[in-house]
Amino acid sequence: MARFKLDDTDHQILNMLIENTRTPFTDIAKKLDISAGTVHVRVRKMEEAKIIQGSSLTLNYKSLGYTFIAYVGIFLEKTSQTQFVLNRLEDIPNITVAHVTTGKFNLFCKIRAKNTEHAKNIIFKIDDIDGVSRTETMISLEESLNDKTRLMRSIFQEM
Repeated sequence: MARFKLDDTDHQILNMLIENTRTPFTDIAKKLDISAGTVHVRVRKMEEAKIIQGSSLTLNYKSLGYTFIAYVGIFLEKTSQTQFVLNRLEDIPNITVAHVTTGKFNLFCKIRAKNTEHAKNIIFKIDDIDGVSRTETMISLEESLNDKTRLMRSIFQEM
């Protein structure tokens, strides 16, 4: 598959969309002095090349009362149970990220909760999944860095 090459206009469009995915194409077009149709065609080409996939919504969890973050390392009875356990984890909406890992844990998850009591109940749900032998939890004292946009800009500059 040929590598998609971004030009300066593509970079500018992406930078505006990184800042706000809801920026209307007409606003982007005005700022770049091009037509909205050009913006639409370029975005569509980047979607077809799988550079852009959908758009995302960023929530302020603190404003919603979900200030507690923890990371849960999961030990499985057997590694063959990985997919089964992942499927059960999907049923727990407070698990926002799950990774299959090497090293100490078989799986590693990020959870968001309202408080310690709420987090305890989520962790108990994880512990109750068939195939989970035990968990180990690390509480986040502060989420100091959570910025995907820096990586996106870095990657796009290489293209």
